[in-house]
Amino acid sequence: MARIGILGGTFDPPHWAHLLIGEKSYEQFGLEKVVFVPAARPPHKGAENITDAEHRYAMTLLATASNKHFEVSRLELERPGPSFSADTIRAFKRIYGPETEIYFIAGADEIVSIKSWHDADSLPLLARFVAAPRVGFDLSSLEQQLDEKFLSAIVVLDMLLVDISASNLRARVSEGKSIKYLVPESVEDYIYKHKLYGAGGGG
Repeated sequence: MARIGILGGTFDPPHWAHLLIGEKSYEQFGLEKVVFVPAARPPHKGAENITDAEHRYAMTLLATASNKHFEVSRLELERPGPSFSADTIRAFKRIYGPETEIYFIAGADEIVSIKSWHDADSLPLLARFVAAPRVGFDLSSLEQQLDEKFLSAIVVLDMLLVDISASNLRARVSEGKSIKYLVPESVEDYIYKHKLYGAGGGG
């Protein structure tokens, strides 16, 4: 049975923690590939605070280009309406076949709220959910807040904590601080070339 990883997010911008999560998931769960899926309209974020989707897509392509088992999908960018996880998983099952085992990768701090996601009751039947550890999040919260129906579909990613956040990167750029070694060099160059996040010059 084929195993495909889906790593969704705004990727605003994509950074080394995203790539490490993708690589560790590929290795730990024996995935054929990890598909990065930039969200067009994340249901939990205000659209006015998100960089244009084409910039985020381009940066994600640059960030993943050197890894042969990473791909980037435009699925959510070209689909109308909010980017709901259940809809995305079903779309990938149509693409790769109904027997394909989907591993949906997200931060543990996001997965702990899975009961509130759109069409939540169907989610444990659709995919395995990979909970990536996050700085400041207690993994025991998963068992404390979720019942067995959801816990049976969740697997925890075994990786070191990497304290990089996209919001911090955007703030650093706007403040004129360096983001070198926090994002791939190609992404850093793109940000300054296109003057994203209030960038004024080179990094």
